[in-house]
Amino acid sequence: MGIGVPIAIYLIYKDRSRYVAYHSLQAIIMQGICSFGGLLLAVLVGGLSQFIPIAGLVCLPISCCFGLLPLVALVYGAYGGIMTNQGEDFKYWLIGDWVRSTLIG
Repeated sequence: MGIGVPIAIYLIYKDRSRYVAYHSLQAIIMQGICSFGGLLLAVLVGGLSQFIPIAGLVCLPISCCFGLLPLVALVYGAYGGIMTNQGEDFKYWLIGDWVRSTLIG
């Protein structure tokens, strides 16, 4: 699923439905932030442990948590997709209000 499906849905349905455009744009932003940002943070924190050996004990578990962020985003996105499919208005945390103001304004 990842970021490809929300992009395809947005490009196909953006002119047909503002509801679909809103929810797919939220998913694009959320998946992008969590996938690329989470992996980037995992690599940076994991790389830090290579240069400071004693910090590896602290950095490695943190890096693993950041590495799981894309998986968490997929589960959260699937939950949002199910809620949206059932006709409920789903709003991603910290992203929903910003996307709504961008589409309306």
